[in-house]
Amino acid sequence: MIEVKVDNEYSALKSVILGLAEDMGDPPKVFDVYDPRSLYHIKNNSYPNQDDVKLEVESFYEILKKHNVNVLRPSNIQNCNQIFARDLGFSISNIFFQSNIVPNREEELVGISDIINALDAGVVKLPDYMHIEGGDVIAHNEKLFIGTYSGEDYSELITARTNQESIKYLEKMIPSKNIKSINIKKSNTDVFENVLHLDCCFQPIGERKALICPDSFVDKSDVDYLISYFGEKNTYIAYGQEAYMLISNILVISPEVIVSDKRFKKMNTWLEKNGFLVEKISYQNVSKMSGLLRCSTLPLLRE
Repeated sequence: MIEVKVDNEYSALKSVILGLAEDMGDPPKVFDVYDPRSLYHIKNNSYPNQDDVKLEVESFYEILKKHNVNVLRPSNIQNCNQIFARDLGFSISNIFFQSNIVPNREEELVGISDIINALDAGVVKLPDYMHIEGGDVIAHNEKLFIGTYSGEDYSELITARTNQESIKYLEKMIPSKNIKSINIKKSNTDVFENVLHLDCCFQPIGERKALICPDSFVDKSDVDYLISYFGEKNTYIAYGQEAYMLISNILVISPEVIVSDKRFKKMNTWLEKNGFLVEKISYQNVSKMSGLLRCSTLPLLRE
């Protein structure tokens, strides 16, 4: 059986599902795309090829193994992009929640079904009308930050992945957690006005350290709350091109080690000045599909 326990984003990572880039199939057609960043790269003939993406994901695998993380992989599904494992579920304490993801991605759940069946934990599948994806769920000990979108046009936005109904359900399921919902910007077509998941604009990297991209939030009050909570001197704040590159979507392996994209030079320097060992890899091609390092991983056990 596979042990499950996750209380935050930064305790030592022991077991994780890492996405797969073995058989992505042909690039999607314009009408099949479900995020504006992928749409942009398809229209501009810059959508990544499988070989380049696989090289990046496997280099990430090597870093995880280097730091003695038990890495599980989905079973391969032909012609299916299985890189972004994070969205398929999330672990809160010793409970595993299986996500209700957008219909376009349901096949990906088949790839991790054997892993889910082997979990030594309660497995909860939310009712179908409750939408939630793991990229919107960020555990922080007694707190749980959840990205959502509460606009009246929710049903028209394929980029809106987590609704209020799922948050209310989690409040009842795990009353021990203080849930803070955060509205993030959504657009089906404008990559500069869309944040696919909360981890694309915010992530705690320690009990009192975080990465934040303020322009990605709907409400300034949420930004002010987060900066006040973590402390301005402990918060790396990114705007413009840095935010566009999704700099918050790194992976914390332990309180001392972070995996980051080598393009994030300014932030990586800040992390090193704050005492982290930063393992830098190339993940630019993966990022063209709207996710990076956190998006590619689904932690099952942290120390």
